[in-house]
Amino acid sequence: MKNERSGMKIVVIGGSGLIGSKLVTKLNEHGHQAVAASPNSGVDAVTGEGLAEVLEGASVVVDVSNAPSWEDSAVMRFFETSTRNLLAYEAAAGVGHHVALSVVGSERMLESGYFRAKIAQENLIRNSSIPYSIIRATQFFEFIKGIADFSTIGNKVILPTALIQPIAAEDVASATGRIAMGAPINGIVEIGGAEQFHLDELIRLSLAARKDPREVVADPQARYYGVNLSERTLVPGDDVRLGEMRFEDWLRRSTS
Repeated sequence: MKNERSGMKIVVIGGSGLIGSKLVTKLNEHGHQAVAASPNSGVDAVTGEGLAEVLEGASVVVDVSNAPSWEDSAVMRFFETSTRNLLAYEAAAGVGHHVALSVVGSERMLESGYFRAKIAQENLIRNSSIPYSIIRATQFFEFIKGIADFSTIGNKVILPTALIQPIAAEDVASATGRIAMGAPINGIVEIGGAEQFHLDELIRLSLAARKDPREVVADPQARYYGVNLSERTLVPGDDVRLGEMRFEDWLRRSTS
């Protein structure tokens, strides 16, 4: 690992979640002291509870937390309040690197309150005094069934045909770990899966592997979480760092 310093204390906000729990394990395996911080462990970035204590002696903070509610004003309040608190407490504790997980294409999906909140979060980080790395990831394999469920009407799954380049949560955690252990980028890094699919095709593969009888209907006018997509809204640019796991292999593992 280039620029990696040994034995840093790295606090993972959202450390008990899907990405956070994998990330904590990986950082500890690399000889760092990774601390999983979440409301379950008495650390609440929204209220500020436990932040001063957990950040004492920390070199890096990685924020992989997610909002409990996607309602427009609630999600904005969550990301703005928690990010402001984190940055203020980090400055007081002398933290030297703030890493945050965001979403590829957020700036192209501002019809959605969730993505407006992610951009607000990114802007707060960018404008703070703390060196930072923002990681924008594509959709996780683990959430693809959720996309199908959200887009279901009756026994039909109605989806746009836009491209998507999903990534395994395991690969997201690995990439986030590498960035957290390195020097701050003071910019944005995009990460995505090894392959691109049309959204309707991806969901068809997923449902078939689970023997789910729902029919997938491709509708170019259909919305994705309320957002009107163009062909490339959800896919990263040319400088993307690619995950290793292919969707077919992940599906085989997760359905066996």
